[in-house]
Amino acid sequence: MTNTLPRTSPFTKFFSGRTLAWLVLSLLIFVTLLPFWWMIRTALSSNRELFANATSLLPVGLTTGNFWRVLGFLTIDESQALGGSGQKLNFFLYLRNSIIVTCSVVFGQLTFSALGAYAFARLKFPFREKIFGLYLTALIIPGIVLLIPNYVLMRELDWIKTFQGIIAPTFLFSPFAVFFLRQYFLGINRELEEAGRLDGASLFGVFWRIILPISMPPITTLAILTFIGTWNDYLWPLLIGGSEEATRVLTVALGIFRSQTPQGTPDWTGLMAGALVSAGPSILVFLLLGRRVINSIQFTGYR
Repeated sequence: MTNTLPRTSPFTKFFSGRTLAWLVLSLLIFVTLLPFWWMIRTALSSNRELFANATSLLPVGLTTGNFWRVLGFLTIDESQALGGSGQKLNFFLYLRNSIIVTCSVVFGQLTFSALGAYAFARLKFPFREKIFGLYLTALIIPGIVLLIPNYVLMRELDWIKTFQGIIAPTFLFSPFAVFFLRQYFLGINRELEEAGRLDGASLFGVFWRIILPISMPPITTLAILTFIGTWNDYLWPLLIGGSEEATRVLTVALGIFRSQTPQGTPDWTGLMAGALVSAGPSILVFLLLGRRVINSIQFTGYR
């Protein structure tokens, strides 16, 4: 007697594989979004009731007062009545500082990185490829290694506790930005540039009138990535800004707000409310333009 094993149909294999993929994807989404939901849940909870119901997945003592006191619309007595520490967060000053730093870095990186990338992609000069390869080695250098040299330079320039000290190290360009734009410029048809030169345009005119307009997708992507990275930066603004409130950005202010707890227990509800509000611009930008980021990274050849 011959034993025959039941065959698995292709449909069953496909369905099983697809089900497993969806289960894994759902698990990853849950793990990714759970911390964000925990922030929302804590920000909408009453500080007094939060510790009594620490394991609840839903807001405890639902309130929006934490957001109002973080934004500075409540007095110290009203903040303490909600269970807060009563510490004041000068939110709009720190928001202004974050906007100044972030917009300056984005403008500088877009301008100088685009010029550098176009030079590496189109201009011919001695040792171009070797210089570019050496330039890209900066990608493997951890940012933490550069903190002390940059700090010493800012101190020698007397730029400690100033906006220019926070902005300067990342203002001109970054290896990633130059590489990212160069990959896109290499794919542009040279005939477009040659046509512009035949019409009498200078090298910069070709770059300004032809290359930049058709390169807006990767430039926009770079602007978004630079914006999010600079907006969320903490260590360098803390190191340079120090205790100077006039140049303190939101990320540093939230860290100081957490440490200013007279009761000895961190004001978690106020801290989470402040973190959500400060993360709002980054989340909004990515939600509106996230698809553009993914598509541009795909077509610029960055892997």
